Amino acid sequence: MSAFSSSQAWASRYATFGHTSVLAIGNFDGIHLGHQAILRATVEHAHALNAVSTALTFDPSPRKVLRPESAPPRLSTNAQRMEWFNALGLEAVVVLPFTLDLARLSPDEFVEQILARDLHVKAVLVGENFRFGHKQAGDVKLLSELGKRHGFSVAIVAPVVYRGEVVSSTIIRREVAEGDVSHAARLLGRPFALTGEVISGTGTGRRFTFPTLNLAAEQELIPARGVYITRSCLEGETRSHRSVTNIGMRPTFNGSALSVETHLLGAPSAVTPKQMEVRFWKRLREEKKFSGPEELREQIARDIARANNFFSRLRRWRTLHQPA
Repeated sequence: MSAFSSSQAWASRYATFGHTSVLAIGNFDGIHLGHQAILRATVEHAHALNAVSTALTFDPSPRKVLRPESAPPRLSTNAQRMEWFNALGLEAVVVLPFTLDLARLSPDEFVEQILARDLHVKAVLVGENFRFGHKQAGDVKLLSELGKRHGFSVAIVAPVVYRGEVVSSTIIRREVAEGDVSHAARLLGRPFALTGEVISGTGTGRRFTFPTLNLAAEQELIPARGVYITRSCLEGETRSHRSVTNIGMRPTFNGSALSVETHLLGAPSAVTPKQMEVRFWKRLREEKKFSGPEELREQIARDIARANNFFSRLRRWRTLHQPA
């Protein structure tokens, strides 16, 4: 997959050689089940039209530039979005830096300059609430009219409904913030994940309870304080590790800063990794202050037993439900 920071860069790579695009446009924060439906349809359309399947997205999000005080924390980093775009089979991604100049483009100018002139678009796929152009004046009806003028079709992809609930980034943010990472994972189609650098902690865990890896998360949204069943991917390794992760202030040791501490189940890594990814499967309990290290150690041992039991049950379920 090729990534570009301008529509002109896409044009010099593809349009120069006569290629056209089939385009999905959106913020795609989290790339949840609804986004995946749009992106998979884009790849299928592109194959049918012999065009380049392309996602057009923005960084930072338009709301962060136009109304920063009300902009929600993002579920994913740009690097995560690139990884998921690639996994869904897109050929190209254009990540436009969202600036005030871009925000001032009228709907007509946005379509004419970016979609028609640069991206040589044959078809555009968007969600039904898609808005574009200065002051979000453009909607799907206007996009369809402009498509007729510029020779491209517009497909409105219906939202994905999961157990009677429309899948949206807003709901997933709420679930993550409240600690319901299991529900968030069902709407995302994968566990919510934090990524970042492994930093040195206070050494308290190694001395008094269980050794942990401390993550400086790159994501804006952190799950609610508590203890979680997780899987952790360490830099340079292909297999993930069963793990238990605590998010909180470490009240037993009078901590004053929020930390993300992960204990790997099984043999600890011989070398401390520089980067890691922590995938959240289930919340075990809220953060709690214990009388001292011994009581905390006993509780962590129970948390570890519950996590191992969870993964053992999951493995049995997958074995039973594997296709013959």
